[in-house]
Amino acid sequence: MSTSGPEFTMSDFLASIAHVVRPGEQRPLVVHDEDLVEIPPGSVPNPTSLRVAGTLPTTTFELFRQVIPAGESSDMQRHHHETVHFVIAGDGFTEIESGDDVEIVGWTAGSFVYTPPWTWHRHYNDSSGHPVEFLTIENSRLLGLFGLGRRESAGLATMAEVRKREDK
Repeated sequence: MSTSGPEFTMSDFLASIAHVVRPGEQRPLVVHDEDLVEIPPGSVPNPTSLRVAGTLPTTTFELFRQVIPAGESSDMQRHHHETVHFVIAGDGFTEIESGDDVEIVGWTAGSFVYTPPWTWHRHYNDSSGHPVEFLTIENSRLLGLFGLGRRESAGLATMAEVRKREDK
């Protein structure tokens, strides 16, 4: 089939489009838990552990398995991408910027927690004895393809501390 020029026909082109898009040979279709790649401790400014399913053939989104230890939290952060956390285990709450206000939203195992783009937020583990575990899905790869990815951390600051810094 010709993709351009006088030999090109729309019917041949449309017939060549498959209903199934296969990933490249360089990446697997399945990544097992033991194959997730750990982001080295200290690379993120919080006590959570993050493991990425980076070898999956996704081109527009990234998948992480995140654990927040008992009584701990993620860092206060914002980023250009959207994120959804599926709570695999545990209970907690998220402190999130909502216009001029701060919203506190609680969640439990089975909840989906949405974080809009460029919104300060921090996830807290309510338990003193059990970790929280998230499956984190974000469209950071898509934004990265366009050179638009940006992430900012305020460390373990509170929302009040972040707002005070921004006012200066």
